[in-house]
Amino acid sequence: MRLAIFGLSVSSTWGNGHAALWRGLIHGLLADGHRVAFFERDVPYYAENRDLSSLPDGGELVLYDDWNEVLPRVRAALAGADAGMVTSYCPDGIEATRAVLDSRVPVRCFYDLDTPVTLERIEAGEQVNYLGPDGLSGFDLVLSYTGGLALDALRDRLGARRVAPLYGSVDPATHRPAPPRAEYAALLSYLGTYAADRQAALEQFFIEPARLRPEARFVIGGAQYPAGFPWTPNIFFVRHLPPALHPEFYCSGRITLNVTRAAMARMGWCPSGRLFEAAACGVPILSDWWDGLDAFFEPGREILVARTTEDAIAALDLPEADLAAIARRARARALSEHSAQRRAREMVSALESVGAGQEA
Repeated sequence: MRLAIFGLSVSSTWGNGHAALWRGLIHGLLADGHRVAFFERDVPYYAENRDLSSLPDGGELVLYDDWNEVLPRVRAALAGADAGMVTSYCPDGIEATRAVLDSRVPVRCFYDLDTPVTLERIEAGEQVNYLGPDGLSGFDLVLSYTGGLALDALRDRLGARRVAPLYGSVDPATHRPAPPRAEYAALLSYLGTYAADRQAALEQFFIEPARLRPEARFVIGGAQYPAGFPWTPNIFFVRHLPPALHPEFYCSGRITLNVTRAAMARMGWCPSGRLFEAAACGVPILSDWWDGLDAFFEPGREILVARTTEDAIAALDLPEADLAAIARRARARALSEHSAQRRAREMVSALESVGAGQEA
């Protein structure tokens, strides 16, 4: 299968969760013999933090400055593709949608990697600059990073005709157990871009435990943290980490924290890629609770769940042997059920099923 994809970024993981996900999916697609062309607008903030400049054999990364200038190349890619895909937060999402829908590509797909945020903005009457006036009604298939009620909402509110979940995943070639590094050592670590709607949970499960354990070391890795962030003397900050350093970061903490954006937590069925990454690295995970979490990891056996600060403190006090057993079971689950290879095959299966239905 040949895919033409129009997305936010695959070249830089700075400040976004799309790039790491796409790298794993593309690696899985190429390993199975598929071909991928990924179109990405070459914006300054990603160019300044670029940690990937090309895709492996069978893949093509097209960085462009202006949509109109790259349009002939877009049309050529779609003419030779089996599927054209536009993603949420694509800077030229409306233009890419028009190109895909106007082409003769057999399968036209939209992949919303931010479904709860998309739906929340639509509900609030805000403009969503990667969706056109007809919503998602023109696409043959809409894939959603979030399952559950979000799938119904994509149909009811945005006119999606056929919807399927395509959850986050992990590439075991990138995320695996690694030797710890002293500068990342922590009782509790957290890796994630700053988001205002994660802040309340981050304060409850990370900042308050740091205040209650002033003798312990806590570490945050990420980007876009504001000057007014409530740092404590024992919270250490590591600016943007490329994926190559994620395993060392995860493996240097006794436990790592997962915090879900508020809109996603309310919607449920929204596993962050960080969950699968940390699990594949063999690190115990402490997560906030949301509906559907137990479909991906079993609470108490494969993942620790906190609803209160007291829950987070109790997790930090667990014996080492208990944490090691939880991490071991989570790693086995991540590799067997949540690998990028498996998700890539789920994507291809969904695209092929649409194509087969159209031919019948």
